Amino acid sequence: MTNAPHIPLNFTFRSIAEIDSRASAFAEQMASRRTVRDFSPTPVPRSVIESVLRTARSAPSGANQQPWHFVAVSNAEIKQKIRTAAEREEYEFYVNKRAGDEWLGALSHLGTDHHKPFLETAPWLIVVFGARYGIDANGERVKHYYTPESVGISMGMLITAVHQAGLASLTHTPAPMKFLNEILNRPDNESPYLILVVGYPAENCEVPAISRKPATETTSFIE
Repeated sequence: MTNAPHIPLNFTFRSIAEIDSRASAFAEQMASRRTVRDFSPTPVPRSVIESVLRTARSAPSGANQQPWHFVAVSNAEIKQKIRTAAEREEYEFYVNKRAGDEWLGALSHLGTDHHKPFLETAPWLIVVFGARYGIDANGERVKHYYTPESVGISMGMLITAVHQAGLASLTHTPAPMKFLNEILNRPDNESPYLILVVGYPAENCEVPAISRKPATETTSFIE
């Protein structure tokens, strides 16, 4: 048992019927989520971004260390710098085949290439960093536990919150991404995990005609 102070859990008990209905309705809502690559420049209020980030920050984390930092960027100059640096890495990935033929073949049906105009067009870029360790009040390192797992959960909750709010998103992971530390002035103990592009889809936006695997291939029950 822990000696840490405890507070009552804020939890609403619901009937089985209500739980089933809520779970089904939310699953239907999330089934409509799609990654988009064509964004509208229509502005999104900062208050909306603050709310979806509040959801992301509520994620569980190893030892409650919350080893994440989110940088929300709407500044046009900074977005242009991110695009330039990202496209430089993506050119190596796609054109100079840093990824290799097998990886590029797996991506071919999506029609992606090294051009990333959405990094400037979309109103917001949310750059997610994970801290491998923290720094205490004495300047000493504090080891963080389960950083990738914790940050991964928070990113999933962030994407979900963006969709639930009525916006579209794109997960962008140019490799390597260390240029983001320099552009956004983040310390060396933080590693960039993801650029989440957020905004409204462009008018007449289209997405690839792809489907999810059936549940029988990805889900098992042992009862």
